[in-house]
Amino acid sequence: MSRSIIMILLALALAACSDSSDNRNKPEVPPDFSAADAWLQEFVDQQPLFNGASVAIVEAGSGVIHRNTFGDHTEDTAVLLASTSKVPSVMLLMALDEDDANVDFDIQAPIANYLPWQGVWDAAITTENLVSNRSGLPGLGYVFTQQADYLVHGCQFFPVGNLLDCVETLYTTPLPNLPTTPPDTAFDYGGSQWQLSGGVAEIVGGGTWNQLWDQYIAQPCGLNVATYGNMLASPTDWSGDPDSLLGIDNPSIEGGLITNLEDYAQLVAIHLDGGSCGDNAVLTPDALAFMREERTLAEEDEWGYGMGWWIIPPADGGSIYLYVDPGLYGSVSWIDVDRGYGGIVLFEEYTAVNASQGSNGVITEMIPLIEEALDAVR
Repeated sequence: MSRSIIMILLALALAACSDSSDNRNKPEVPPDFSAADAWLQEFVDQQPLFNGASVAIVEAGSGVIHRNTFGDHTEDTAVLLASTSKVPSVMLLMALDEDDANVDFDIQAPIANYLPWQGVWDAAITTENLVSNRSGLPGLGYVFTQQADYLVHGCQFFPVGNLLDCVETLYTTPLPNLPTTPPDTAFDYGGSQWQLSGGVAEIVGGGTWNQLWDQYIAQPCGLNVATYGNMLASPTDWSGDPDSLLGIDNPSIEGGLITNLEDYAQLVAIHLDGGSCGDNAVLTPDALAFMREERTLAEEDEWGYGMGWWIIPPADGGSIYLYVDPGLYGSVSWIDVDRGYGGIVLFEEYTAVNASQGSNGVITEMIPLIEEALDAVR
């Protein structure tokens, strides 16, 4: 073979290798979230009770791929989450359930197996029933419709005493003027049932709720702000300083978590990365899937419910993919199991007059814009 032919073949081979390498190393086009950001900016500009907002979008295996702040929010802004605390609370309960070596706890076993008092509620109630809002105990709605009848269970809303004393009251004090149902027969959102789950956790875990939170979630994930208190009775007194948080000894399990953007983004990432925070596994994929199982079915325009997650009914008969956790003050977290991403939007509408406009707007208007941005580059 002549030298010229060899040189031509070598050049062709090098060109082929170069093309292949260029293709492998060519960066993916990042999603353009400007439309979603514009929606959030306009929302804050037009809503007088929403002084700011912050958003983080998280992708499986990549962590935070987009963050932004609006109005008076910065990335360090710490907020009261209200019910956007529910998914993190269930995460702690699932971590206790999975800790066979140190904790004797089954989330599907009757809570009567763990609580040391003689209860007045159905002996078959499980922790799973409590945090799927299917325990049969009167739910949170009666605080507003029959407040006087619910008042004896009021310890769950105030930053006084400790969690176990409150749980003893809830477990041993009937609510005779309010309707109850057998466990796992009806959905009734929130209230005493969630606080009971915290009492179970403290007894089986051998520590306070916040100690267990630090041990199983916060420390393995390097969370700096996220912790539980109880300012449900006075949210407008919140200064934004985590050191001023009230109710640490009697935290609200369903609504007491505070967080900044980075900490909650890491909680979202756990659900996208098979239960891990970086190199630390805090939950198994089975535990995460168990949280998403439908206990109350999503039908047509009615949201379903798992454990902590609201389940958005699929459009046009498709499969369920979107799970959300909205709170009373407007914040909302979500995961999309089809696209492998999730997010958190933090709001601070502590009067709760128009707070649902925040979470509902994110779910119905902003999330579709994020989906379009992701789909455009995939």
